[in-house]
Amino acid sequence: MAFLGWPEIVGILLVLLLLFGAKKLPELARGLGKGINEFKRASRDVQDELQRAVEEEPPRPTPPPTQARSTEPTSGVNS
Repeated sequence: MAFLGWPEIVGILLVLLLLFGAKKLPELARGLGKGINEFKRASRDVQDELQRAVEEEPPRPTPPPTQARSTEPTSGVNS
């Protein structure tokens, strides 16, 4: 991954200054900062929600009801 050095950063800032002007740059930087903060907040919210879902114990399945068997003999069989 290529990292930006000081000459590259200065070059990018000069190009931005030429394209947008000195008055517009602070507004662009402020908007970029707000966008980055909003993205980080949304990312953190999603991570927190996933973490809560993982930590939450899944509901235990209820066992099916067992039918009681009668111990009384049935009448009329082989009589």
